[in-house]
Amino acid sequence: MIIRPTIELPLLAAIWGASFLFMKIGGPEFGPILFMAMRTFVASLLLVSLLAYKKQIRLLFQQKTAIFIVGLLNTAIPFSLFGWATLTLSAGSTSVLNATTPMFGAIVAVIWLKDTFNNSTILGLLIGFIGVYFLMFEKLNMPNSEVILPVFAVMLASLFYGISANFTKKYLSKVKPLVLATGSQISASLVLVPISLFFIPDTMPSIAAINAVVVLGIVCTGFAYIIFFRLISALGPTKTISVTYLIPAFGLLWGWIFLQENISMMMLFGCSLILFGVALTTGIFSLKNKLSITVSK
Repeated sequence: MIIRPTIELPLLAAIWGASFLFMKIGGPEFGPILFMAMRTFVASLLLVSLLAYKKQIRLLFQQKTAIFIVGLLNTAIPFSLFGWATLTLSAGSTSVLNATTPMFGAIVAVIWLKDTFNNSTILGLLIGFIGVYFLMFEKLNMPNSEVILPVFAVMLASLFYGISANFTKKYLSKVKPLVLATGSQISASLVLVPISLFFIPDTMPSIAAINAVVVLGIVCTGFAYIIFFRLISALGPTKTISVTYLIPAFGLLWGWIFLQENISMMMLFGCSLILFGVALTTGIFSLKNKLSITVSK
């Protein structure tokens, strides 16, 4: 039991880092909406089966409205944005941009839940967003660059993750994690599957694309959630969230190995700034002198 979390934490980061690789492979052939609809549907089948095995299906109907909202905020909307963004951005870059989620979560917590900003948080937000610029610097300065909107799409997806985390904290803190995960995937499927029927591709996707969505749904969504909840039980939520810092490393690595994506020194510098900014924002690192800032209604 002591060794297992030390194995499962980097394993989870490796799996979630690979999700951007599979989006890059399957998304262009299916289209972002259909691809993500299939992802959530496959994940729902796995998670519902596990919930049925635990005889907890009835728990899905408790606070179903709030769970449906989480399904939109945490799955349907951000998944679609990520799917569209990866049509342009590299898998590695997208995984790094996704690491800004805790930063947006901190901003939402201040505005909505009246949390406070201190020196570390303010500096972390500033450094993190500067890191985003350096990460995309080379592409932003290319002629006829088309990466600005995809970058904003990923940042918007990260914002929705931040909103969802705070919504869950406020309204769903007593719901079992597996029930919440299953309900959110089902809710997202109920929204995305009907919409995806309007985006059926003209040609049959390749075997590689089909395999990508199956692996993404089963491993990177369903199985990853199981590991995530096991880690929360073993390590607690604070230590488990440290997986955020490992995902970009694996995202860049998988993109470089399997898609031959270029990794420049400027990208690595931007990645380092983002991760350092997130560490400051979330309190992993902190400054001694604190300046509290609150946002009132």
